[in-house]
Amino acid sequence: MRIAPLHAWALPAAEAVELQRALAAKVRERPLRRAPRLVAGIDCGYSRREDRLYAAVVLCRLPGRTPHSPVEVETVEERVVTARPRMPYIPGLLSFRELPPVLECLERLEHAPEAVLVDGQGRAHPRRLGIASHLGLILGIPTVGCAKSLLVGVHAVPGRRRGSRRALLHRGETVGCALRTRDGVAPVYVSVGHLADLAGAVRLVLAATAGFRLPEPARRAHHLATMARLKDEGGQ
Repeated sequence: MRIAPLHAWALPAAEAVELQRALAAKVRERPLRRAPRLVAGIDCGYSRREDRLYAAVVLCRLPGRTPHSPVEVETVEERVVTARPRMPYIPGLLSFRELPPVLECLERLEHAPEAVLVDGQGRAHPRRLGIASHLGLILGIPTVGCAKSLLVGVHAVPGRRRGSRRALLHRGETVGCALRTRDGVAPVYVSVGHLADLAGAVRLVLAATAGFRLPEPARRAHHLATMARLKDEGGQ
C-alpha cells in the first residue's frame, strides 16, 4: 500500500510534543460505516542486546459478523522490518520511535487493510494522540488502540464475562474502556485511534478475538516480532 508522509520523524522532544497537540485536533471519531474484514495488527519488539527494533504487521481476514464466541481468523499477509530507532524512548512519544518501521511494513503489504488494530493507545494518551491515533491520521483509515496495560485514566472493574466493559476516564473525559475479551481474564484497554467511535472499536476488538486475551491481528503481530527478535539474537 502507498503511504504519503505526514511530517518529519527526527524531531526534538519539545517539537514532537507540540506536533502531537496539533495532530490530536485532527483526530475524528465517527461510527464505522461497515464492519471491516481485512484488519491489520501492529506490534513492535526490542532487542535485549542492542538498540534494535522489530516492527511487525499481520493482515487478517475476520468473520463476516461480530461473533458471540471465539472463531477462526485467517492470516492473509505478514511483514516484519528490523531497524534502529530514530528517537530514544521518551514516555508519551512512542509513535515517533516505532511508526517509521511500522509504516515500512505496511508499505510492503499487497492488500490494503480496511482497519488497523494497534497494540498501544489511541485517545487514551496524555495529549490524546497515542500511536494508534497518530497512525490513523497518516493512513486515513479506521484505527483502534488495544493495549495490554494502562497509560492514563481510571476505571471500575468490568464484569467477568467476555464483552463486559467499563469506561476509562481521564481528566473528566471518557478516553476509552477496559474491556473483557475472555471470561475471567484481565481486561484490555480499548481506545479510538481515528475514524471510529468507541462502540465500533469495541465491536472490532471482539470480532477479532479468537480465544486469547488480545485480538488475533495484534497477537499474531506480537508473535511475529518476537520470533524475528529471537532469530536475530540467536544468530549473533
